[in-house]
Amino acid sequence: MSRMATRVRNAGFATLLGLCANSAFAQTPTEFINDASAQGMADIETSRMAHQKSESREVKDYTIVVINDRTTANQHLAKIAKQLDLPVAPREEVVDKAKALMPEVKEGDTFDQAYAASQVQTTEQAIEQLQQQAQTTDIPEIKAYAEETLPKLQNHLQMARALQASR
Repeated sequence: MSRMATRVRNAGFATLLGLCANSAFAQTPTEFINDASAQGMADIETSRMAHQKSESREVKDYTIVVINDRTTANQHLAKIAKQLDLPVAPREEVVDKAKALMPEVKEGDTFDQAYAASQVQTTEQAIEQLQQQAQTTDIPEIKAYAEETLPKLQNHLQMARALQASR
């Protein structure tokens, strides 16, 4: 297995373990907002990197959708935290968590393949976390966030699977 594929697999596995650990116990609203914000930031930064490195129009178009949707979602999470007067992690802590969630990929033809594969995996995980939170929370603002965000993430997943299939 190539070094890059191993890194992507390991990063995905670590992310999955973290999400599984979180899903074993219901997350508090604060934990959910911090985790979802970090995942969103990781997705945004990975997509920005892909937008810069990829030469594929298909990949670039996908990254724009992801960046715009995840930025809007993170802004919505920040508003929810403020409305509910929730203590949220300092920005530096969320940024550090986001960096840890970002898969390492290298340049070249395999970059688009690795990016598409990581997007399928991380989007599936984000959908699972959001669905679980929507089912377990009794906070209307988080339920509304889930109802607004899930269709966008499901669209991202369809697009990422199409990217992966075309690579």
